[in-house]
Formats: sequence, C-alpha cells, structure tokens
Amino acid sequence: MPAKSTDIHATEASIDASVSPTFPELVSAFARIGLMSFGGPAAQIALMHKICVEEKRWINEDRYLHALNYCMLLPGPEAQQLATYIGWLLHGVRGGIVAGLLFVLPGLAVILGLSTLYALYQDTGLVAGLFFGLKAAVLAVVVEAVIRIGKRALKTGFHRGLAAAAFISLFFFSLPFPLVVLAAAAIGLVHARGVPSAAGEIVEEVSARPPLLRQLAALLFWIGVWLAPLPILWLTLPETALPEVQTFFSKMALVTFGGAYAVLAYVAQVAVDHYAWLKPGEMLDGLALAETTPGPLVLVLSYVGFLAGFRQSGALDPLVGGLLGGLIAAWATFIPSFIWIFAGAPYIERLRGNRLLSAALSAITAAVVGVILNLAVWFALHVVFTRVEPVDLVNLGPLTLSVPQPVWSSLDWQALVIAVISAVMIFRFHLGIGKTLLISGALGLAARFLL
Repeated sequence: MPAKSTDIHATEASIDASVSPTFPELVSAFARIGLMSFGGPAAQIALMHKICVEEKRWINEDRYLHALNYCMLLPGPEAQQLATYIGWLLHGVRGGIVAGLLFVLPGLAVILGLSTLYALYQDTGLVAGLFFGLKAAVLAVVVEAVIRIGKRALKTGFHRGLAAAAFISLFFFSLPFPLVVLAAAAIGLVHARGVPSAAGEIVEEVSARPPLLRQLAALLFWIGVWLAPLPILWLTLPETALPEVQTFFSKMALVTFGGAYAVLAYVAQVAVDHYAWLKPGEMLDGLALAETTPGPLVLVLSYVGFLAGFRQSGALDPLVGGLLGGLIAAWATFIPSFIWIFAGAPYIERLRGNRLLSAALSAITAAVVGVILNLAVWFALHVVFTRVEPVDLVNLGPLTLSVPQPVWSSLDWQALVIAVISAVMIFRFHLGIGKTLLISGALGLAARFLL
C-alpha cells in the first residue's frame, strides 16, 4: 500500500507498490538520485525508473509513465518535475519538495564551485586548454541532441515544416524565442482544428475534480514564493545585475519547452549582446561545465547568473555577487516546477487526452528541433572560428535578413579536429558524455601545451 497522504492525488493515484517508503527512505533515495544524475534527462529519467520502479517498487510502470508523460508537456526541466511528481505522489507536498530539491542541489553546488574557479582562473593556461577541448566536444553533443529529438518529434511533413520555419526565424531573422514558441503552438492548434478526428479516438479525462479554492491557494502561494526575491533585490541591490537576473530567468522559466538546449541560443544572445554578462565563447564553457555535473543541464543558467553577479556586483564582493547570482538564477528556473506539479497537475491531467492540446504541444516540440538546430549552428561557428560577424542580406524594415558569417582566416583547425574526434566517439563508438568530455578535455590540454 502506498504512503498515506491528505492530498487529493493520493486518493486517485491507484499506486500499485509492494513496498511503502518511509519519509527518510524517500530522502535517501532522491539524495542518491541527485548525486548520480549525470548524462542529461534521458539518463536521469532512466535512473529514476530503475530506483523507484524496479528496485524500490514504490510505484508501478503505468503510474511512472503517466507521470512522465505529463511532465514532458510542461516548460522547464522534465526530469526534475518527474522527481517532484513522484515525491508528491508518495509523500504529498513535503515529499515533492524534498525530491525536487535533492534532484537539483548536488549539481547546483558543483556548478557554483566550478563557476567560481572559472571566474577566478579562466585565463590560466591549464583551465583555458581544458575548456578549449570541452567546447569542441559540446558541439558534438548538441548535434546529437538535434538528431535524437528530431527523430522523435518530426514524424510528419507538417512538423518538419514547423522545425524548418523555426530555424529560419531564429537564424536569419533573429526573432525572439518566446515568439517562435507561441507561434508554433497557435499554428499547431489551427492545423488540428482542420484535421478530422480519427475514428474511435478517445479523449481521456480524470473524473474527480480537485477542490478549486485549495488549488488556487496553492497556485498563489508558489507564485509568491517564486517572485518573492524580486522586490527585495530591486530595493536593496538595484546597482547590481541581480534584479535583472531574477527578472530574465523568471521569463525563461515560462517558455523552456524542450529542455535547456531549446533556450541556450536565446539566453546566450541576450546575455552577450544585451546585458554584456558573458563573452560569446563563454556560453560554450558554461555548457561544458553543466555537462560534467549531476542534475539538469539547465543548471548552466546558474553559471550565467554567477558571471552576471560576479561582473556587475556593485558594492558587493564579486564572489558574493556571483554566488547570489547563481542561486537567484536557480531559484527563478526551478521554483516554477513546483508550481506546475502542486497547483497545475490535477487540472492539466484532466486534459492529457485532449486532441487540440496535444496538437499544440507537439507543434511546440517540432519548433524546438529548429531551435536546437539554430543552437548547433551558432555553437559550431563560435567553436571552429575565432571571429564571426553578422552580415545583412536583405533589409525588410522591421525585419532584417542577416546571417552570422565566419571570418575564414580565423579557422581554428585544432578545435575542428577535436570536434570531429568527439563526433566519432559519440556517433561511431557510442561513448557516454562523461567519457567523451574527459577525452576531449585531455586533447584540449595537449593542443594548447604540446602543439
């Protein structure tokens, strides 16, 4: 029998578990998951399945997949949302909070430590050589993500067209990422309305309706928790980058469909060109750092927040500003996951089988493939070439058709060779991300010190 809970979900979940986890057992298991969650969302989801379904037998296969499918529809890190969902299912709100936090905290501690070392010592030869190799490896990882997600999402000509349109909108016209996502959802909805329903199609709904006032109170509470730092930062530290960090990453948390890869190009563009928190190549360094740490890849945003707080710290000590920036970025990014689970899940689950909603979300997923392809091209140009300059092709008034064009004389053949070797390790020999990054880092060190 499952653990008792006063939450409505516990009475409806129909959990078929042979072992009832105590709260300390839940804490121990998710601490273990948080420390071992390397390799991106696919590996993290598989790890949770192994521990929670196969080893512990806390929930059955159907309930696990039900939770996973719901989390895949939400913006934000789906693996952390799944951890929160499972904790919530087993021990109510406190279980969800602990499971969600333990999934993130180990990686957050590591990324803040690495960001500190990076901010202080990135100009040294050892660190520069290491990250030179990691950048090239990350390029291969991003290309692999384009292929993997594309195979899953682009099953029709309509979805392939959406992906192409998203890429063109971002790469050639530099349209805002949120606009591309919203347009894709609208197009998917309109397209679904014009396609007749399949014969025998069943719309799945949950019959029990959750208490409206209780869910509204939960929604308002978690929104208040999420936004609470913002007025404090604007009132006490307006001369630092911290208020803008909270504001920017709070916006990002609402549109991060498709995981970290989907928004990195947009975040890099804004952080480099608008706020001047980072230099172009430094986003690649941050992605390489995040790839080597446990937890969601979107922890790279804490690296961005750290550098923003470190470089625009006002009267604060730069390290204090950096640590606050990293923590604030994490807060703005991960707290919404608790909102979706604690307040939204009972209502959204009622519409899981709704044809129009599914069509809109599948259109977003298709557009995300184009977004990630744009990220891959952007990264490739900045890895292989040391100089990339925008070139306007056509001026259409409010929209200017332009492309980033590399300066061919700035080709870095060492980076190109390491990127090709990394691609061979991933695509031909199927090495994991950890091994690929380790070898590429060593090659980067050798390139800088031996060649």
